[in-house]
Amino acid sequence: MPELLRTEEPDDDRERHGVDTDADADSDDAMWWRDREVLIPVFSGVALAVGLACGWVGADRVGLVAMWAGLLAGASTFVPEAVVKLVTRHVLGIDLLMAISATGAVILGHVGEAAALAFLYSISEALEDRAMDRARSGLRSLLDLVPLSQAVRRGGNEVVVPAADLVAGDLMVVRPGERVATDGVVREGTSGMDTSAVTGESIPVGVAPGDAVPAGSINTTGLVTIEAVAAGSDNSLTRIVELVERAQTLKGRRARLADRIARPLVPGVMVLAVSVGVAGCLLGDPRVWVTRALVVLVAASPCALAIAVPLTVVAGVGSASRFGVVIKSGAAFERLGEVRRVALDKTGTLTANRPTVVEVVTAPGATREEVLGWAAALERGSTHPLAGAVLGAARHAPRASDIAESAGRGIDGVVDGRAVRVGSPRWCDPDALGDDVSRMEDLGMSVVVVRRGDSAVGALGVRDELRPEVPEVIAALHSRGIAVTMLTGDNARTARVLADEAGIDDVRAELRPEDKAAAVEALSRLGATAMIGDGINDAPALAAADVGIAMGVTGSDAAIESADVAFIGRDLRLIPQALDHVHRGRTLMNQNIVLALLIIAVLLPLAVTGVLGLAAVVAVHEGAEVLVILNGLRAARAHRAHGPQA
Repeated sequence: MPELLRTEEPDDDRERHGVDTDADADSDDAMWWRDREVLIPVFSGVALAVGLACGWVGADRVGLVAMWAGLLAGASTFVPEAVVKLVTRHVLGIDLLMAISATGAVILGHVGEAAALAFLYSISEALEDRAMDRARSGLRSLLDLVPLSQAVRRGGNEVVVPAADLVAGDLMVVRPGERVATDGVVREGTSGMDTSAVTGESIPVGVAPGDAVPAGSINTTGLVTIEAVAAGSDNSLTRIVELVERAQTLKGRRARLADRIARPLVPGVMVLAVSVGVAGCLLGDPRVWVTRALVVLVAASPCALAIAVPLTVVAGVGSASRFGVVIKSGAAFERLGEVRRVALDKTGTLTANRPTVVEVVTAPGATREEVLGWAAALERGSTHPLAGAVLGAARHAPRASDIAESAGRGIDGVVDGRAVRVGSPRWCDPDALGDDVSRMEDLGMSVVVVRRGDSAVGALGVRDELRPEVPEVIAALHSRGIAVTMLTGDNARTARVLADEAGIDDVRAELRPEDKAAAVEALSRLGATAMIGDGINDAPALAAADVGIAMGVTGSDAAIESADVAFIGRDLRLIPQALDHVHRGRTLMNQNIVLALLIIAVLLPLAVTGVLGLAAVVAVHEGAEVLVILNGLRAARAHRAHGPQA
């Protein structure tokens, strides 16, 4: 979607870079006085007011002309569409009810009432459209975070290219104060990256070679060279927008409920109005009862009901994206609000996924440096998560040969002419170090035993620490009445120690991916359950949950595709914040549905009995729709969490 990439550059620069400037026209159209869809209803209202004023001062003929002008202007915004839908698609819409009511009022000589109906309905429709645009505007503004052009190194030279032309592998040169045009990995330099506009994390994050940087981040200090890992037109920001726009087209249960109620109401209202008119003509003055039938058409029209939920969903989903939560459907928005239990993966979700060697014990005759060196010599080519921790702790790693890795156990090899084995205590006998191994495991460490020749020479205690915000998050969930479960493939003792530090009572350890999925299914039978994870092995559990939440839209593609919700950032405080946000959205949906149904229930008998005339019913009916719109837009209010970020 390169045509959506926008910055604050002048239009001629945008055209020179091949970017569609229609987006800026859309921005200009945001001014209501430049929006034709708003100006026509406004003109209709002004003409109606002039007509009423002329009537009060006795200028009836001029007033009638003004009334007709207001009527035709207002009707032009909905009557043609109503006719087209009826003729081409055989759809009986709410706008058709209003067109019939206005036409009937004119036939009966109530031009003023017809003009009032046309004005109020047209202005409420314009407000509805503006409200939907406003709800979406925060989402589209995410694309403004992408610069239009980017300096890159190509062929030994630094050149400036359109951001949309960036491809994976390009080396982007990002100076202090500049934004990063697409997702990448730092290759040269160190700096701080302000990702607050993208992830909601308020404190700049320090980056160095090897660190990932999302599109839209601001380089705050030093010059850095970043290797693009995604195309300029297909990065984490464009993916967010795509996901949320798709979500806005998918309706949740309440949206479908509103549709199910509104759809039969339209023909039902027409049948009721005809019945009132026919029955009344047989029993009384035809003119009176035909007028009442027209009033019934307006009173029972489900305008407010039709917009009650979709607007709230669009506003809520769009605003969630602004504080780092991407909700992929309206149904997911609603289900997230029903969650009473949260299951969390341990590694990479509750922990920082940066395991480090925190303790080394050695047997007599071996030093700490020697044990770390022998272990690092074998771990150098390993893909195991603990290998990086061992390599990071060792000052040097001698050469090793005849290396053979056994998945889930450890590695064998030859170092300095002696056989060395590194691996789990269940595979590598710790010999006399057994008590130390048990002690370290009781402290929540994953232990790697190092054997040289026929004896154990050392044991390494590796630990992936909890994210600093985890205890706060767990306490916040408990305070909301939400139960928390930890799911992990790690050993039970390590999991239990970390769970105690976090404040989690329910721990399920030594689970394979299929075991996690089964555990989530069992939890879901106890109540609506959200699963939160970030890795490929979490994908089955994310798919099995009532709501799957993936940590980071730049994480595992399998996890993101399996999830209903994605967190852009890594701060777990997004969990209670997101739950509060959707709970509020569900409350607003319920309020809107009740208000919409209440208006129909109150107006209908008043219309049938003649207590309220056409003008009064129109005013109340359209006023109620405006209230529903304003209430639904409250779901767009979102506040980012503050404080230190993990």
